[in-house]
Amino acid sequence: MHQLTKGANAELFAEGDEPGPVTVALSWTDPTGAGDADVSVLLLGADGKVRQDADFLFYNCPTTPDGSVQLLGKVPTGSGTQDRILIDLAALPAEVHQVVLAASRHAGATFGELAELRLAVLDGGGDALAAFDIPDAGEETAFVFGELYRRGGAWKFRAVGQGYRSGLGGLAGDFGISVDQDENENEDESGGGAGAAGRAAKAEAAGAAAVGTGAVDAAGAAPVPAVEPPAAPKRAVRTAKKRVTLPKAAKVDLADHPSWRQARLFSVAGLKNELDRENRATATLLAVMAEVPEFGRRITAMFNAPAGTVQTFTETSFKHGDGTVRPDGTVRVSRAGKIWTALVETKTGGSPLKSEQVQAYLDVAHRHGYETVITLSNDLALDGEPPVTVDRRRARKVALRHLSWAEVAHEAHLLCHHDGVVNPAHAWLLNEFLHYLRHENSGCHGFQNMGPAWVTVRNAISEGTLRPGDRNALRVVENWERLTRQLCLRLGGELGVPVSPVLRGKRRTEPAVRRAQAVDELAVGGRMRSELAVPGLPGPIVLEADLRTGRIETTVEVAAAERSRALTRVQWLLRRLADAPAELRIEALTTDGGPGPCELLRALRVEPGLLVPADGAEIRAFRLTLPVGMGTRRGAEETGFIRSVDTVVDRFLNEVVRVLKPAE
Repeated sequence: MHQLTKGANAELFAEGDEPGPVTVALSWTDPTGAGDADVSVLLLGADGKVRQDADFLFYNCPTTPDGSVQLLGKVPTGSGTQDRILIDLAALPAEVHQVVLAASRHAGATFGELAELRLAVLDGGGDALAAFDIPDAGEETAFVFGELYRRGGAWKFRAVGQGYRSGLGGLAGDFGISVDQDENENEDESGGGAGAAGRAAKAEAAGAAAVGTGAVDAAGAAPVPAVEPPAAPKRAVRTAKKRVTLPKAAKVDLADHPSWRQARLFSVAGLKNELDRENRATATLLAVMAEVPEFGRRITAMFNAPAGTVQTFTETSFKHGDGTVRPDGTVRVSRAGKIWTALVETKTGGSPLKSEQVQAYLDVAHRHGYETVITLSNDLALDGEPPVTVDRRRARKVALRHLSWAEVAHEAHLLCHHDGVVNPAHAWLLNEFLHYLRHENSGCHGFQNMGPAWVTVRNAISEGTLRPGDRNALRVVENWERLTRQLCLRLGGELGVPVSPVLRGKRRTEPAVRRAQAVDELAVGGRMRSELAVPGLPGPIVLEADLRTGRIETTVEVAAAERSRALTRVQWLLRRLADAPAELRIEALTTDGGPGPCELLRALRVEPGLLVPADGAEIRAFRLTLPVGMGTRRGAEETGFIRSVDTVVDRFLNEVVRVLKPAE
């Protein structure tokens, strides 16, 4: 891998080598919780400008017409957020000489507020070809991370690290794109295409007016001279084809009795054992992937498959040694006469992946020239590593990638209810698929078990015998990370925004070090803690499980209104919490940093003055905490720990955060 500095370049595919699909991963952490960034891509011709409207990709126009470039969307990582772009270099038109990789922020937020800015270019097996860290971002509201470009018949990557204080509009303008105001005011409200881009660009430009315009480097140096525009007029971006999402309003129920159940396309009847569940889940997933192009593309793009026609097969048979092996499924993508193939091994319920089985599929895939083996189960991969042990020499020949049923449901939910699909029948089909995944008999529920070490650790904490470095505690901490990641996926799908974990201070370290610190905290204090960054909320949600007291607490901080008196600030908050639960705990945070008064909401409704600091200190913010009893069992049943975490977070969002009335 080439670790680059600003301005350096590296060759990705040498002249004479056939270039393949690459994934570009832009990643960052958001310590302040001020909001995320949106990735954009520009395809440039020989003159350094876009050739047409379709050469500008952003959040409402995520793919080129030929599918050669696609924005895959955001996923939470162990330390923040990663936004991925799939680029099929072999499929790019010959007229495209340069691919610019950029991102922008909204509402005046800057890239200097983000941490650990990084770009990595990955090959088809997920290995990094080149990487670029950006430590010196400042007041930029749009940023060019890097670019792919042709040089002498080969593809290279250049680390750019150049920012814009003029936001998305300033960045797009430098590459031959302008937004016509009248045209954008007439765009439909579906948000498709560049009407939304125009509105976003204008909003960002307005927010950036106070800090000036023009391209600047990451350290905020003097403006870089802009390239003279060509004589041809700039192109205005237009609206893409409208996509369909399912209506939120439920249909009228015509059933005569509550026991009647609506007929479903994918039935869960007749599933007698785990093998039946695996077979039906595999066939259902693969059929929907082949039938709904947008969904099939999202799933295959995770594994660096090229854009093309997706065909899927079940129970395919291959000779292996003296016998025969039958992977649960095979996925094939055809493009320009070339075939990309992956073998699929599926598990449902609590069934674990088997090492010898996966290794046999790796051998078969290598012998037949297949690119990838995909494992699919309810487990979530940590740090990108599949939850099965195999001979790493085999995995170097064929890519081994893992997918969780929770990730499958996340992508289906986004398409169904937020991003939309072109065909209304496909939206209905995806909804039926989601209903199947969420049915209790499907076995496709995602991570649902804290593992056999859970009871041992919980008892050791209660007895005071747990010590730092305990191996059982490490297993519990790893499962807490899986649970946090799954929670981010579920909330992101429901809210339609990227939800990611936030790591602060010493937790921004290597995974092994981070988990060792979490084990020590669990042994000393009996607590596990996560922070979730949810765009649009007053701040990150802090989720803390206290195994000593058997309680889970969810917390958010709300900035106090600028009022002259402390009592007035408290009364301002109480008016906003008129519909919040009475057991909500509220703490006043003062400017001097010391501990402030803390009371339950039920008491403050009677006497607001209880939250006024006795020493006259100024209240700068309020900390809102909702404590709820914790499930003790290790699973996701009604009395299980996982169910209680989901319930607590949902209740906090619905009964506390969402009932906060707008500030006066």
